[in-house]
Amino acid sequence: MSSETHVPVLIVGGGIVGFSASLFLSHHNIHSIIIERHSGSSIHPRARSVNARTMELFRHLGIEDRVHEAAASMSASAGIYSGRSLREVIEPKPRSEAPRKVPLAGLFKQVSPSSGTFVTQDMIEPVLVGVARERGADVRFNTECMHIEQDSHAVTATLKDRQSGATSTVRADYLIAADGAGSPIRTRLNVPTTGRGSMGHLLNILFHADLKFLVDKREFSLCRIDHPEVTGLFTSINNSDRWVFHLSFDPSKGEKASDFTPERCKELLRIALGFPDVEIDIKSVLPWEPSVRIAECLQHGRIFLAGDAAHQMPPWAGQGATSGIADIHNLTWKLAAVMSGQASEALLKTYDMERVPVGKEAAEVSANAADETGILSTKKNLTVALSLLKRILIVPGYGYSYAGQTICEEDTSPLGGLTWRPWTLPSLLFSIDGRPGRRVPHVWVEQDGRRISTLDVCGKTLVLLAGSDGGSWTECAKKLSSVLGIGMAAYCVGPEGDLVSPRGAFEAATGVSSQGAVLVRPDDFIVWRQRRKCSDPQAELERAMKKALCI
Repeated sequence: MSSETHVPVLIVGGGIVGFSASLFLSHHNIHSIIIERHSGSSIHPRARSVNARTMELFRHLGIEDRVHEAAASMSASAGIYSGRSLREVIEPKPRSEAPRKVPLAGLFKQVSPSSGTFVTQDMIEPVLVGVARERGADVRFNTECMHIEQDSHAVTATLKDRQSGATSTVRADYLIAADGAGSPIRTRLNVPTTGRGSMGHLLNILFHADLKFLVDKREFSLCRIDHPEVTGLFTSINNSDRWVFHLSFDPSKGEKASDFTPERCKELLRIALGFPDVEIDIKSVLPWEPSVRIAECLQHGRIFLAGDAAHQMPPWAGQGATSGIADIHNLTWKLAAVMSGQASEALLKTYDMERVPVGKEAAEVSANAADETGILSTKKNLTVALSLLKRILIVPGYGYSYAGQTICEEDTSPLGGLTWRPWTLPSLLFSIDGRPGRRVPHVWVEQDGRRISTLDVCGKTLVLLAGSDGGSWTECAKKLSSVLGIGMAAYCVGPEGDLVSPRGAFEAATGVSSQGAVLVRPDDFIVWRQRRKCSDPQAELERAMKKALCI
């Protein structure tokens, strides 16, 4: 028996990206149905951390603390090693009594109000599922998308309950395909992909083994094993008794995944560990291929690809899940603006323009970190060193910018804007300096007696942030918001401002004078900057607002 339901957005794929999409839509008061073919959220660790930028986005959603709570059993880890066995690598190292901290965490306090955290996918997904349900999402596990078609007004999907066999029809204004690297929807749409393709063949072995006697006070992150009988990579989960080993195998030598029974895996793990008698409990064995496949186009009418469906990449730069979350954060505010009538549908086309280049760059940096087996390379040479430097710059989730249809270009003469850039860590490392197309700088401010970040006033509408003497800009913003019917908040930032901060702090971070201003999109990216007062602020701001929304 079939029934039809209408929903603003249907999300296919109930992983970390799909549920984040549902939450961002709820943040903009848009209802969604999210379907997942499996019976529940992931039981495998997969991703082991979320970066600072992702935690900023969870902060917008009000779930930052919940994610930290979910990660409470994880211990901070650092160190990428290599050797013939884990025992050979770890035993000679002295035990450290100093508490472990997230690497470089202190360095990024100038960049963000949030910090990245170690948390595995099987820990974070239940949080996202629970909050999505709390906020009204229709969550359907054991549900598969069997067929899709679209017209100029909507997407029609035929769904099947995998337990009962019952079918139903959902008609959605838009569909987000977050259905993974093998994306059936991408395949049905015949979307061409580019990239290196498969880079190797691995088995992801999740196992329990009590190794606290070995790693206590000398915890590590990754350890590559090169032994005559086994090649692979240990990934620490809790640095106690929960581990993953990525075991390399070679089909060209006649090896196949089915050859590696649980008993065979235990034998190889004992060799890799260096402890022939250690007790091992195999929890799961998942074949996978580190690959680079980038969809050439992410928008297909009313259907949008996100996450691994849009850009599959090896995990060695920590960009898989986090770049997928950035995808849908970029997309959902645009869907909300179009569905509310505040933006034209042309805005949706900028999803491709902005996210395809970022996905390609992340995939290439991730792939360059691997060797011929597809495993993270630990060789000491110039190529690996340059790859490591690039990984360090993108791991926190910054370092990229947007350009194109919605971003207002600046006149940077006579020195290309060089003298406008502050000599700060956010500016020098990540180009977070107030220029259009960059994430708005983080500055601590006070609002109604509460200490917040400039990022905390962004996230739902356009936001104008003006210098301490920029009252004319905020007045224009309020007037234009009313006249144009466009939601926008406006604040002066300074000692006497709506957002209180030390004189010059905001101006130094954003590269404006006390009479300058920046306009920020709901995804925290600056679309326009006026460094100082101009002759017709209302006309200038109106032009920027319309450009930001493609109207």
